[in-house]
Amino acid sequence: MTTYISVAQVDALLGSSWATEDKKPRAVLMANTWLTNLGLPAFDQIPDDVVQAGAEIAREAAAGRIYGTKETGVAEKSVKAGSVSSSKSFSESSRTISAGESFALALLANYLGSGQVKVVRC
Repeated sequence: MTTYISVAQVDALLGSSWATEDKKPRAVLMANTWLTNLGLPAFDQIPDDVVQAGAEIAREAAAGRIYGTKETGVAEKSVKAGSVSSSKSFSESSRTISAGESFALALLANYLGSGQVKVVRC
């Protein structure tokens, strides 16, 4: 796993109240794992936007919104109370992406790319 961010960096970016002290190390570990699993390119020095994205993910991880519980095997839920009923269908692989995770992905968009390479002729 690559280390993209540290607790000190997240504290500097988000202030020290982004999580309780006991949650910070695990949240940063989860953020570094999340970033590593994206397959970002190797950096000589981690760019500021990658560090910011890691801080956003660390905050989400501390709040329990990254690598949370996942329900599989259920394709439909329904509830009925008297004459009122509600039904919800969803994909087994679907999950909610938090605002922080969406922001982090936007910050990383330049590094994730489309698999295309820009060719420049000299």
